[in-house]
Amino acid sequence: MMTLDIHHTTVYRYANPVTFGDHRLMFRPRDSHDLRLVETGLVISPVPASVRWLHDVFGNSIAVARFDQPAAELRFESHIRVEHYPMGELEFPIEDYARSYPFSYSAEEVPDLALTTQRHYPDPDHLVDDWARRFVTLGEGGPPDTQAMLVSMTRSIKETFTYQARDLEGTQSPVETLTLKSGSCRDFALLMMEAARSLGFAARFVSGYLYDPARDGREGAMTGGGATHAWVEVYLPGCGWVEFDPTNGIVGGRNLIRVAVARDPAQAVPLAGSWTGAPADFLGMTVDVQVTATGGPGGNGAPENPAPQAGPV
Repeated sequence: MMTLDIHHTTVYRYANPVTFGDHRLMFRPRDSHDLRLVETGLVISPVPASVRWLHDVFGNSIAVARFDQPAAELRFESHIRVEHYPMGELEFPIEDYARSYPFSYSAEEVPDLALTTQRHYPDPDHLVDDWARRFVTLGEGGPPDTQAMLVSMTRSIKETFTYQARDLEGTQSPVETLTLKSGSCRDFALLMMEAARSLGFAARFVSGYLYDPARDGREGAMTGGGATHAWVEVYLPGCGWVEFDPTNGIVGGRNLIRVAVARDPAQAVPLAGSWTGAPADFLGMTVDVQVTATGGPGGNGAPENPAPQAGPV
C-alpha cells in the first residue's frame, strides 16, 4: 500500500474578462477496494461558483461548475489524498478456460461487455487488425497464452513507439498512431484498446494520474508524469478489469491512480467547458499535476471524506 497526494491545477488566462459556461470536471478518483479516498478538496475561482455532483453513465464522479460573473482568469485547484493497493504485476488469477486464447465471455457477462468489445474507429486497410494478430503466438506446445499476449502488446508499444506529449485536445486515430509510431499516452491507450477489441477482448479507456517516483526523489522514472495520464483496462474472467499502461509498460496498476473509465476517450476528458468573448482574448492555459508519496498508510481513525466544494476546504 502507498499513500499518495495529488495536486492538480489548471489555469485559463484571458486578455479581458470573459463569461464562462458550465465546466465539467473529472478529478475525483474512483473509490474502490484498490483505491481509498482519504481527503479531497477543490478550490475554484472566480467566486462565487456553484458546484453540483453527479455520476455519469459509467459511474464516474463528475463535478459541474457554474459561474455568475466574468473574469480574466479561471482557476481549478484539486487536492486529493489516496491509499493505493494495486494488483501485483502479472498476478492474474484468470479462470482456467480463459488462460488460453481464444476464449468466450460467459453468457451472463456478454450483454454488459458488448459495447466494450466493439471497434469504434475505422481501419479500412486492417492495419490495426494485422498489428494485433502479431501477438497471437503459439505457446510451448499449446495455444496462445492470454496473459502473455496482452503483456507483450503493452510492452511492444512502450519499446517500439516514440512518446510525444501533446497539449491539443482529442486523440489520434489508432491507424494514425500505428503509422506514425508515435503519440501521447491517450493515443497509445486508444491504439491498444482498439487492438485488444479486434481480438475479441472487452477493453475500455482509463483517465487518471501517474505516480513517477523520479519526481519524488526516488528511483524508477516514468513517462507522462506532471500531467493527467491515460491507459487501458482489459476484462479477463477471474480477475475482472486489469490495467495495462502501454506508455510505461506497466501491468496491474502499479503507479496508476484511476479517475475515470469510459468506452471512448472523448467520454473521459478531465476538464471541459466553454467561454464567451473575442477569440483573441484567450491567452492560453497551464496544467500542473504533482503526485507525491507521503510514506505509510493513513492509519487508524482516518477522517471521513469531506465533500469537495467551491472555495477553500
